Amino acid sequence: MKQKFSLLTAAAAFAVLASTGGAFAQSSDLVAAAKKEGQLSVIALPRDWCGYGAIIDGFKAKYGLQVNELNPDAGSGDEVEAIKANKGNAGPQAPDVIDVGLAFGPSAKKDGLIQPYKVATWSTIPDSAKDADGYWYGDYYGVLTFEVNKDIIKKSPADWPDLLGPEYKNAVALAGDPRVSAQAIQGVFAAGLSAAGGDVAKAPDAGLKFFSDLNKKGNFVPVIGKASSVAQGSTPLLIRWDYNALGDRDTLKGNPPIDVVVPKSGVLAGVYVQAISAFAPHPNAAKLWMEWLYSDDGQVDFLKGYCHPIRFQNLVESKKVPAELLDKLPPAESYAKAVFPTLDQLAVSNPAITKQWDSVVGANVK
Repeated sequence: MKQKFSLLTAAAAFAVLASTGGAFAQSSDLVAAAKKEGQLSVIALPRDWCGYGAIIDGFKAKYGLQVNELNPDAGSGDEVEAIKANKGNAGPQAPDVIDVGLAFGPSAKKDGLIQPYKVATWSTIPDSAKDADGYWYGDYYGVLTFEVNKDIIKKSPADWPDLLGPEYKNAVALAGDPRVSAQAIQGVFAAGLSAAGGDVAKAPDAGLKFFSDLNKKGNFVPVIGKASSVAQGSTPLLIRWDYNALGDRDTLKGNPPIDVVVPKSGVLAGVYVQAISAFAPHPNAAKLWMEWLYSDDGQVDFLKGYCHPIRFQNLVESKKVPAELLDKLPPAESYAKAVFPTLDQLAVSNPAITKQWDSVVGANVK
């Protein structure tokens, strides 16, 4: 059962405002306070990631706030470190908000780096994807896929073991540094999940061994892959969240043609979470940003970027998702075997991967 969020003195605290295409709620006082601050600093949000370009532009257009887009290619660990490094910085280089892998939310709370805030749509966020006290909350999820440049790689791999084949020499890359990036860490975990026959406990070690073998065979490219490197051919086979890969496919428009493959095994789902820095220089703008992201419109914008918004089921049930968007998603059966690791499992697997990457795999990803 979903947790019910009391709006306290709802009539006084929240005024319901209309936004194009859906309900959007927060107080006029919050809007005024955010506009007085005048700006918001976000971090690690590539504009081609999960539809964030349109989401940021929509926020700026609606409220007239300046958005400082810090270090778009940073990983989740980098975001947390940025909060620590800017505790006393009231300028635009201090992040107000973070978007990090699921495991980073509880650890940031424990370290006193984030502050609680519950959005107006709090009750529609599944309990399993949010901190009960409002310190962090899931915003979207996806599964790891193979993004393939078909001009270079003629036969797309169907599953993780295929990547070890000679036809993928100097081809396979991760979309981040597995010592700090949630996406890359989960890439190792997913490979291990496949190698270990679905055994979550054995997945970290199995994943490290898989990448060690991949590296020894000369198939692993120690470069942080992105759309441009896939297109140019320096990383023609990229392990990437489905929403990024599908977005690249659309952006590149067949030049080169991109194949996006959900592997037959080791289908790993990853939830990302939002949080507000405990030291946010623009706390009201940060809260307004959260209201924007968790409104119907903001959640649908995630779906336009091929992410599954955390409120997806609620939006479908309330018929807020345009049919044309549902039609563009991969077939549901591709996701049937998706595994959602628990926080406890991630608390064990993530450190195991980050701490042993150098000793077991020995590839300096940069």
